[in-house]
Amino acid sequence: MSNPTPQEVVHAYRHLYRGLLHAVQFSMPARFTARDQLRDAFRKEDPSTFNKDKIARTVEFLKLAAQETGLEHRLVKNLLRTNYERRRAYLLAKKDRKPAQIKIRKTSMIHYDMTLAMLNDSMGLCLR
Repeated sequence: MSNPTPQEVVHAYRHLYRGLLHAVQFSMPARFTARDQLRDAFRKEDPSTFNKDKIARTVEFLKLAAQETGLEHRLVKNLLRTNYERRRAYLLAKKDRKPAQIKIRKTSMIHYDMTLAMLNDSMGLCLR
């Protein structure tokens, strides 16, 4: 697979961002969490992992989430809420440095991350 052109990356980013905003109905803090998450993904990912098919399926999934408050909408809403709380807990974790608490915070989301990875693999999506 060849590297994507800069124009393809920009179009993918814009389509995903627009879809996320419509899926969360521009609510706060979900739109800011979605924006930050999308920025991180596009900044940190290797260009060779860019997959047009996964992005197209994810945009379609987000369109379904925006149309009605069904399973897709609740899934997107809960993914963003979990990410928001995770970032908030990370900032709070800097204050308390007890070794037991640090270990619990690091291992608490392993199962969640594995489940999300399996969902992405089975449906061909690129959710985070």
